[in-house]
Amino acid sequence: MKNIAVIGAGTMGNGIAHTFAQSGFTVKLIDVSEKSLDKGMTTIAANLDRMVAKGTITEADKLKTVGNIITYTDIKDGVVGVDLVVEAATENIDLKLNIFKQLNEACSHNTILATNTSSISITQIGAVVTHPERVIGMHFMNPVPIMKLVEIIRGYNTSDEITKTIMDLSVALGKVPVEVNDYPGFVANRILMPMINESIETLYNGVAGVYEIDTVMKLGMAHPMGPLQLADFIGLDVCLAILHVMHDGFKNPKYAPCPLLVNMVRAGKLGVKSGEGFYDYAESKKAEKVARMFLKN
Repeated sequence: MKNIAVIGAGTMGNGIAHTFAQSGFTVKLIDVSEKSLDKGMTTIAANLDRMVAKGTITEADKLKTVGNIITYTDIKDGVVGVDLVVEAATENIDLKLNIFKQLNEACSHNTILATNTSSISITQIGAVVTHPERVIGMHFMNPVPIMKLVEIIRGYNTSDEITKTIMDLSVALGKVPVEVNDYPGFVANRILMPMINESIETLYNGVAGVYEIDTVMKLGMAHPMGPLQLADFIGLDVCLAILHVMHDGFKNPKYAPCPLLVNMVRAGKLGVKSGEGFYDYAESKKAEKVARMFLKN
């Protein structure tokens, strides 16, 4: 397995493309927007430059990594001859189902189809594919080139062979894969999102302020980043979407999103990506400043 397609050039998509390319894979990065592809490639180059500056890789390594990535704006063109597709589009079920329907038509039946979804059912996604045994979840953590964990999610029909292949592939990328089963939120977000939501409820109820809540969790619970700062980094819209999936999936009120989170998303305060969330990022203008804070802590 040497030829990989990654769908989506956003934060997760360009990070996944970077990781595969740096490990020597030929990567086809696909996005409907040429502007998004350009931005994604700029981000990859900037991240590689930081690695060169730290002495983690050489300039030659950087050039080889960038040279391993080819960009496409058409799915049919981008998936020709690939062994694996990793979908990393926005966390929206209708969008993902549409993409997998296209992949079902455009890809060989031997192509493994993975999704980077952090909450949506792998079984539901696999249901629109002719051979659902080849559909699997590959939930990378952000920032992808740095974070070691990959949550490997088996759908109801995912085969043992495909699971082993993806587990082994994750190890080859220098990651630590953990196999989990297909339930709303899987493991990572089933535990993380209620904590973030409860932190927002704590703020909403006036128990303490943003700084105080995050400080308690960082210094008292040894978390590298407070839950409200982490929510900003993830994107409040993404947090809300995941909570909706879990609330709908479990029919349990404990997963209902806090009204403050709902209103902030409605107001366009999405965190780092919009310049304002629980913290004000207007001065930095760039998400990378927060990423550096995350990595230092």
